[in-house]
Amino acid sequence: MFDTSAAFTAPSDVEARFETTFESSAAFTAPSHDITSPSGLEPCLGGELRLQAIWVDEKVCVGCRYCAHVATNTFLMDQETGKCRAIRQDGDSTMVINEAIDTCPVDCIHWISFEELIEKKREAMVRAAS
Repeated sequence: MFDTSAAFTAPSDVEARFETTFESSAAFTAPSHDITSPSGLEPCLGGELRLQAIWVDEKVCVGCRYCAHVATNTFLMDQETGKCRAIRQDGDSTMVINEAIDTCPVDCIHWISFEELIEKKREAMVRAAS
């Protein structure tokens, strides 16, 4: 029979409990998996392998919020600038993001390559720092 009183008793020394509960070397001994090609189920891609990233040209954006209402997990209105920003690349399905792009009255939302996205983010950080 299971002793339920053991579940409610705590060791007196917290550090000793941590050392006995967690084996820190176990994190480095997990078997590695050889992935020969992306499966499209990677969590960073939301289960969908995309060839392009979504980008909002904040200089053109008028802050209408249409995209943020359509693709709620991808776009967010920046409180400081009043402009839309893509906050997650894997927030919504491609179909929903395309619908959000279609609702934009000034055509400021674009599909671009991930390399171009990294460069644009770098440029934005430089502008913000100066």
